[in-house]
Amino acid sequence: MGINTERDIQANLQIGPTDQGMVRLFIEADGVEVPMDFEPEEAEDIADEILAAVQAARAVKS
Repeated sequence: MGINTERDIQANLQIGPTDQGMVRLFIEADGVEVPMDFEPEEAEDIADEILAAVQAARAVKS
C-alpha cells in the first residue's frame, strides 16, 4: 500500500495547540485514535510539505 492506493476509510482530522505548547494532529478512524504531537517548528515543516503537495497536485490537474 502506498500513497496512491485508494482506500474506502473515513477519518476525522483535528489540528490544534495543546496546553503543553505543542501542535497536535488528532486522527480518528474506525474507533482508533492517533494523537501526534509536534514542536511548533516541526509543525511548520509539515505545513510547508502540505503546501508543496498542494502545488504539485494542482500541477497534475493542469
